[in-house]
Amino acid sequence: MMLKNRWGVVLAILFIFGCSGRTVQTSGNINRIISTAPSNTEIIADLGLAHKLVAIDKHSAGILAPEGCSQIPAGLPLLDFFYPDAEVIINLKPDIIIASGHNPTGSGEDPFRLLREIGIPVVYISMSKSIEDIYNDIAFIADLLQAQDKGKELINSMKAEITQIAAYNKAPVSHSFASVYFEISAAPEMMSFGKDSFIHDMITIIGARNIFETETWLVMPGAEAVIERNPDIIFTNVNYIDNPIGEIKARPGFNHINAVANNRVYQIDTDSSVRHSARIVLALRQMAEAVHP
Repeated sequence: MMLKNRWGVVLAILFIFGCSGRTVQTSGNINRIISTAPSNTEIIADLGLAHKLVAIDKHSAGILAPEGCSQIPAGLPLLDFFYPDAEVIINLKPDIIIASGHNPTGSGEDPFRLLREIGIPVVYISMSKSIEDIYNDIAFIADLLQAQDKGKELINSMKAEITQIAAYNKAPVSHSFASVYFEISAAPEMMSFGKDSFIHDMITIIGARNIFETETWLVMPGAEAVIERNPDIIFTNVNYIDNPIGEIKARPGFNHINAVANNRVYQIDTDSSVRHSARIVLALRQMAEAVHP
């Protein structure tokens, strides 16, 4: 997913903090899958089941399957993330739709209600608030698609990488953890994350401290709050403006922040830091290398 404007930031937040709950009833084999969110598409591809996809959302375009797995078929219909075309979906005759708990208006309206009512099974993957939730999402989708062994393999590989990163970056007891500000939306509508988010988990894993660790979920701080907390390191995954690192450094008063004064402002891959799949490890490695060069 490429976030080209501020609306894209809202979309990224939905990927992380959307509605919760899953419901699904299926019968028989699942051979025709529609995925309506890139996080789900990545999990399906990583399970080696990309060849079963018959449609994906527009933000899943460009996702590649791991080496040795069948790639996502070329020319698949691309569905709107918020307003999927029911007629297109019906004509594709899917065995299941794997959705992400989002809705088009924020009013609670279910964009797949009519499809469910005509008998198309829909499963809603709740947005993960932690890395443990991501493990559960992978296991759930693997079980649903009868790929339990591959799901366990994917989870174990992810856990092994995270354990390795955590062990390498574990600070001595006497060492003061570097403080981190992770920004997902640039000024003037700055946004970050507090606890109960997998971004917070990632900051902790790399042996650092989230400056908004006492806040919950989405945080919308003013510039003063960031300056006051004086982070040692700033991460940004903003990619809808030119030179987001330069923009941060040029903000009034930010020259007094340790991270800016010491040139420790880093760009983190957008997709792997907002999509709740095994591929968060890419962003985690980037963060770890920045904190512990």
